[in-house]
Amino acid sequence: MFHYINCVLHAENVPVEIIAKEVGTPCYIYSNEILTKNFKDFDNALKKFKNTISYSIKANSNLGIVKTIASLGGGADVVSAGEMCIALKAGIPANKIVFSGVGKTKRELEEAIKNEILQINAESEAEVNTINHIALKLGKKANIALRVNPDVDAKTHVKITTGKKENKFGVDWDIAKDLYIKASKMEGLNVVGIAMHIGSQLLDLDPFRLAFTKMADMVSELEKEGIILKNLDLGGGLGINYNVELPPTKEAYAQVIEETLGKFNKHIIIEPGRSIIGEAAILISEVIFTKDMGSKHFIIVDAGMNDLMRPAMYDSWHTIVPVVKKGLAPITADIVGPICESSDTFAKDRIIEPVKQGELVAMMSAGAYGSSMSSVYNFRPLVPEVMVNKNAFTVVRKRTTYEEMLSGQTIPDWLKK
Repeated sequence: MFHYINCVLHAENVPVEIIAKEVGTPCYIYSNEILTKNFKDFDNALKKFKNTISYSIKANSNLGIVKTIASLGGGADVVSAGEMCIALKAGIPANKIVFSGVGKTKRELEEAIKNEILQINAESEAEVNTINHIALKLGKKANIALRVNPDVDAKTHVKITTGKKENKFGVDWDIAKDLYIKASKMEGLNVVGIAMHIGSQLLDLDPFRLAFTKMADMVSELEKEGIILKNLDLGGGLGINYNVELPPTKEAYAQVIEETLGKFNKHIIIEPGRSIIGEAAILISEVIFTKDMGSKHFIIVDAGMNDLMRPAMYDSWHTIVPVVKKGLAPITADIVGPICESSDTFAKDRIIEPVKQGELVAMMSAGAYGSSMSSVYNFRPLVPEVMVNKNAFTVVRKRTTYEEMLSGQTIPDWLKK
């Protein structure tokens, strides 16, 4: 957990200042305690079902994080062959891996089939045909589900809603039944499930209830056709608290599953990402300068939008606090990074205790879509990531060097002297 002891922010039992001094800033810090608790809360909430909690690796693909999930008995939701590689490397069994995504390549599908993963969530008739062709060529049967688009409004940010008809994801509801019938007759396929994922950062259970009810209707229709599914993949999407949000509890989420799908007694798969890792991390940054421009006060920090993209991309809120509280009267400031973009802004007109050059701030709830969406824009190295377990901490990704960043580049022969 992240908490103050004698006005100093701690990650579990370790002062954040000590970590920053050793590894430098910016840096991500992960709490093993929060990560573990969030997973176990899902596990306890779903204990009435046969289930697989397939952690959504896109939220945070750090090997240490994924290994922790593996040690707790979790599975993985992957959206690329690279994420599949991470899951397997971390020790997640292939029979707990779900492969989602609207644009899987033939090479990626071949890797999934060779590894005999739990299921491939196919999102079009073309993909179903391709999977069948590859499986037959390999002399295997591929486990597939259809990701069906239920045309449900998730009531979330437009860029992270995925279950409406105008979104690119899934098979159109109106043709899904016929595609199931076609797929069930293909010799290279085991049709094992149905999948849905309607969006991310949901704070209301009603969209889940509507989507799961539609899934129940589809399962019943398919059973009338003799297509008996084993797996009900419900996707992810449960939101977290970034500011003043009140997300549903995991128990309430599980109750919706019970009320809508419990009668089928099927294997339930969920794909939580943000709700496991989001609140388990902070991004630490040092104040480089402060300055005034007219009525504006700017706090310029050494973290940039390349390190934490969410505020620039989604106008997302991250609570920002001083690592050391001094009890000073708060001010209003814009907190910005060093990147040559006006969008490199973490907070506008934010009320915060004053901080000076050389002091540290923490951006809270930065575990999901923080490091996993980071880049080397402005040729800035990827920042270190640190895991804390009680009194101990270790670097689980080191800061990249300029030499490492240049290692894959070459100068054309005609420019060499």
